Amino acid sequence: MIGAIASFSAMAIAGRELGKTIPTFEIMMYRSIIGLLIIVVIGLYYKSLHGIKFTNISFHLGRNIAHFTGQNLWFFAITVAPLAQVIALEFTFPLWVILLSPIFLGETLTKLRLITGIVGFSGVLIITAPWSKDLSFGIVAAGLSAIGFAGSVLFTKHLTKSESTIHILLFMTIIQTVFGFVCSVYDGKITLFSISEIPLVVIIGISGLLAHYCLTTALTLIPAAVVSPLEFVRLPIIALLGFLLYNEPIELTLIIGALLIFISNYTNIISEARSSELDR
Repeated sequence: MIGAIASFSAMAIAGRELGKTIPTFEIMMYRSIIGLLIIVVIGLYYKSLHGIKFTNISFHLGRNIAHFTGQNLWFFAITVAPLAQVIALEFTFPLWVILLSPIFLGETLTKLRLITGIVGFSGVLIITAPWSKDLSFGIVAAGLSAIGFAGSVLFTKHLTKSESTIHILLFMTIIQTVFGFVCSVYDGKITLFSISEIPLVVIIGISGLLAHYCLTTALTLIPAAVVSPLEFVRLPIIALLGFLLYNEPIELTLIIGALLIFISNYTNIISEARSSELDR
């Protein structure tokens, strides 16, 4: 979990710095190219690239449209909005999964899920204050990015029934490299990074895969009910980094809203874990 928290935090800071000169589409393209190279090397080393299936292309496309959109909005948000607010709103994606899974996966929207969703979105309202004149495009983008991440999770749940993680990641990096290139050249040019920005590009490319690997590994070693609160440690770390590096204030509304989002997510995880135990 320490590796996941460090990787996600590093990606946020590197994305903020790189976003000052490189558009988000190019950031996504470079990130996907580096990710593709890493996946191919790992796949060849462990001989896990054989047996690739093309029967789920539509689900791969759906997953990556959702994730690519969400990740672009996220990178845009961290360049124009306070880091802590962006990360807090990112943590709402499980709430969107709760609300959307009955529609796309046929899962039951229980009373507890509905209540936790309401509590979580109450936290969102406290953080974003949509009635305030201070509501920015960055905050809106951060909120919308969570919907994209939730959509990606829903498609991934279907894909994991028949595909390995390495194959899902391979399709992701290939498809998002294409998406990033097409979106980058819409204005007739691609913004190149400078030599001094190479470390930032590498950090973004590696940290995303490393974070998800560490998180997945943690979930295989310890219960999700333990992983979730540990992952939420990322928020105060990001808030502190935002304060130290960018002089971003840590407001009471952020603390209260983030606490409600955490309580909502954690309650749902505990409930799901107990339901799984009863089903065994």
